[in-house]
Amino acid sequence: MRRFGGILALLAALGALPAQALCRGMDLIADLPPDAATPLRAAADAVPFARGNAWRATRGDQEMILVGTLHLDDARFDPVMSNLLPLLESSALLLVEAGPAEVAQLTRQLSRDPSILVNTDGPTLPELLPDDQWQALSGAMAARGVPGFMAAKFRPWYVSVLLSMPPCAMTGTTAGGLPNGLDQRLIAHATDKAIAIMGLEPFDTAFKVFQDGTLDEQIAMLSGAIAAESQSENMTATMINSYFAEDVRLSWEFSKYWVQTLPGYDPVAAQAEFDLMENRLMYGRNQAWIPVIEQALADTDGRVFAAFGALHLAGDQGVLALLQARGFTVDRIAFQ
Repeated sequence: MRRFGGILALLAALGALPAQALCRGMDLIADLPPDAATPLRAAADAVPFARGNAWRATRGDQEMILVGTLHLDDARFDPVMSNLLPLLESSALLLVEAGPAEVAQLTRQLSRDPSILVNTDGPTLPELLPDDQWQALSGAMAARGVPGFMAAKFRPWYVSVLLSMPPCAMTGTTAGGLPNGLDQRLIAHATDKAIAIMGLEPFDTAFKVFQDGTLDEQIAMLSGAIAAESQSENMTATMINSYFAEDVRLSWEFSKYWVQTLPGYDPVAAQAEFDLMENRLMYGRNQAWIPVIEQALADTDGRVFAAFGALHLAGDQGVLALLQARGFTVDRIAFQ
């Protein structure tokens, strides 16, 4: 798992991990030579529903809107919201990865059991990492406003997630401290309009994905995040540009290509790592969301608006393909 730094940056913003704000690094995809860009484009377009952030799914008299979100703040969401609000306001329910109820549950759980994020009885990170890695990590965390003595006690997987957000991504939150991305904007509007909001999954689902990994797996993930630190802002900027181009699958294919440039690249191991992340953080959760979506449609007479990380849309195991296999007709609609 030594190459998870760039993968986590992508998943943080387009998947299910918390992330914030706009970064202004280089667009690494735009800078690719044609001999690298062309196969990436082909690989992205080879999967179902590769392009597009907004969709309508219909089955009989049931109809729902599905929107892929970016969990980062960006002024370009203003026209997007103007386009999406009429669709939201005609819905009886907003489905999101984590709604206000799930966030409140998570907050209570963390206050009762800080050991979810903090190692209270085992070796600290300076004891687990080589000294050069700990020094690099301590500096990276300080740049994010987390002193080394505090970071030393965090769970390795949690530090990996924090490193996936470059220092430039530490602003742009709501009054409640949540990232003011598209999901939070939709939640705020639904709250104002008294539209019901429900989470697609239990509040601790994403945390359990990482907690279930062994300590060795978590340390390997953290080592990869430290190695990728110098490119974290560029990776974030690359992903943001792909999102607003409604081309997020290209970001995923680029991540697979990008890890090949890292020292110690092993193509077999890297592919296994991508497969693991897809299965744990995307495909397994996608499968679990389908019965939740179908029950919500049944309970609301088919008027549901669903908003979740954009990486969950595409692919033969993406939400759109899974709905299509359940008899839904899926059509792309205007996003911005």
